[in-house]
Amino acid sequence: MIQEDYKRVWAKCLAVIKDTLGPENRKVYETWFVPIVPIQLEGTTLTVQVPSQFFYEYLEEHYIDLLRRVIRLQLGVGGMLKYSIVMDQSIRTAPILTTLPSQSRQSTRNPLTDLPVNLNKDNARELPNPFIIPGIQKSRVPSQLSPNYTLDNFVEGDCNRLARSAGYAVAEKPGTTSFNPLLLYSNVGLGKTHLANAIGLKTKELHPDMTVLYVTSDQFMQQYAEAGRNNTTNDFIHFYEMINVLIIDDIQFWSGKGQKTQEAFFNIFNYLHQHGCQIIITSDKAPGELQGLEPRLLSRLKWGLAADLQAPDVETRKKILRKKAQNEGIDLSDDVVEYIAYNINTNVRELEGALISLIAQSTLNRKQIDLELTRQMIDKYVQSSAREITIDYIQKVVCDYLDLPVESIQNTSRKREIVQARQLSMYFAKKITKSSLAVIGMQCGNKDHATVLHACKTIENLRQTDRHMRNIVDELEKKLSE
Repeated sequence: MIQEDYKRVWAKCLAVIKDTLGPENRKVYETWFVPIVPIQLEGTTLTVQVPSQFFYEYLEEHYIDLLRRVIRLQLGVGGMLKYSIVMDQSIRTAPILTTLPSQSRQSTRNPLTDLPVNLNKDNARELPNPFIIPGIQKSRVPSQLSPNYTLDNFVEGDCNRLARSAGYAVAEKPGTTSFNPLLLYSNVGLGKTHLANAIGLKTKELHPDMTVLYVTSDQFMQQYAEAGRNNTTNDFIHFYEMINVLIIDDIQFWSGKGQKTQEAFFNIFNYLHQHGCQIIITSDKAPGELQGLEPRLLSRLKWGLAADLQAPDVETRKKILRKKAQNEGIDLSDDVVEYIAYNINTNVRELEGALISLIAQSTLNRKQIDLELTRQMIDKYVQSSAREITIDYIQKVVCDYLDLPVESIQNTSRKREIVQARQLSMYFAKKITKSSLAVIGMQCGNKDHATVLHACKTIENLRQTDRHMRNIVDELEKKLSE
């Protein structure tokens, strides 16, 4: 093969991966596959470069089957990958992604010994702490972290696994991973503030001598303005340069305003990053979608990892409800959990709010939390907003109608009734939702897009030729439109 063939091979692999993941998983594709760089092709062995050991291990754990398929599709059954890991420039070979021995990266500096974190050292000038009223209290920096927002209370699912895994890695080795800065972004109510707070708490637990500070973007801006009025801007900047782990929440509020605030944070960012300190930022948008931020600050936000938190799937919503109920000392039956999870699918905040409202109704009216009370409360809770029909919800309605467990759609059984339930779910998912064929197939038993097309054609043909199937489809359409 000529020298450029390795690029064409990997470009074809990327095309298949992108199509398989579909538009719903665009961020997954951009985060975990676009950064992979092809280097060389020797026979049926493709050498690629990945940014870090963690990056390689994450691919190995979560996307081994997908990579195996696309490599063999392009290079045949003997296709292999050879890795070049940037962090230590070593090359490791594996017959299509079998587990490789890990090699940890040693840090050459300790930010605790290089930064003055104690504000009360006898031989150092005390710097004004913007979180403490001058003359009232002199102490170490309060973290401003909420003790309730912990990693134990943060329910993990496919929707947030990348962000949580990266957050835990940061807490273990703050400032020494390639995730610096770590930018967590999502729509409202999906847990980015909770996760950022939880990373801070875990860092303090593992590194009690480190100075961790959580601050909202609005707080930071107000403090900077106050420092300007008092002619203490340099002290303000020096104070923030003493932080080992800095968490800035909701940075999107700086868009289009606070130019001087952005400039001050830019200087603080550079200092902390150069001295191996960790920066964690949250936003409601990805870096490329943030408008009104200084270009050079925006470029800094792209240095590390941008991890998004998506809306939870139905299984994650069930876990969240059970965890919240457990924390409240409430025992919920499975049918109550399922009813709430399938009817509220917007975000975590609304899900928890619905449960709190249900508990309040039960307490005030002295009624047991059963399915009847849940239906009454949830129907009122969601009646003012249009319900989004999801693939999970479609599967639930189909399986309830056919008297089958929802889990049956995900297994490989070829029983007639299970195949029919799977095909009906695919049919309505294609008809009602905006999901791609690849996403529908992945959620309906991990099937490919060709299987989805076949299922849709089969159901449509039966609907036109079989009266029994026509009645089933019509009944399900009514239930899904209720």
